[in-house]
Amino acid sequence: MQSQAQDKFSQYYEKYIGLQETNIHQLLSVSRNPSNEQQHKALVSKVLYLYKEYYTMKWAGAHEDVLGFYSPTWLSPLEIAHLWITGWKPSITFKLITSLRQARISGSSLVNLTDEQVKRLEKLRLKISEEEEKVEREMERHQVSIADKKMLQLARLSTGQMKEHKEIAEELKRLVDVAMNNLLVGLEKMMKAADCVRLKAIKEVLDLLTPLQSVDFMVASLMLQIQLRNWGKRRHSRTMI
Repeated sequence: MQSQAQDKFSQYYEKYIGLQETNIHQLLSVSRNPSNEQQHKALVSKVLYLYKEYYTMKWAGAHEDVLGFYSPTWLSPLEIAHLWITGWKPSITFKLITSLRQARISGSSLVNLTDEQVKRLEKLRLKISEEEEKVEREMERHQVSIADKKMLQLARLSTGQMKEHKEIAEELKRLVDVAMNNLLVGLEKMMKAADCVRLKAIKEVLDLLTPLQSVDFMVASLMLQIQLRNWGKRRHSRTMI
């Protein structure tokens, strides 16, 4: 059963995906003449605005029910299997650009990255990778904290005879609630830290690309997200038969 926060975000997510599909069509239909720089910038800004709205909605929902975002009901099992702390891993951004260059897709402006762009993208990749590792270390510390002395004592008391005494049981429940709340606050903090790295990766990559290259990058990124969703939903529907 979904929580109210999950239900609200599920509805928003369907709307979000629909809007991004519309954005893909607009990005694909825009003139590829480099002189249409302002139009390219406007379309990319439109996608970025939707990204920011998505994270605003996500953070608001997670504040109500953070666990719902670690086990999202609006995603297929395939999508969930590829999550990194409730979202896509920032390093995928650089892998995507490399794949687009190596595939040498006809007409793609990303095939023509300059040596300077390649150098700066590699420098950014290393920086983002370091930030990913920092978040992962924090997440590891948070996960193992479930076995610290305080939590162990609460676990022992909760399964012991003390819970048979009403006053003690009520105090124990209060202590458990406090401990659980601290764990949830930590999970929310980790989620936001990961989201900030995601946003930083997108923003700084786009800063290194030309407007037309940004259009091609956003098309590839959105198409990958939406097709993974389609594949996941199709696969899930087959397993449910």
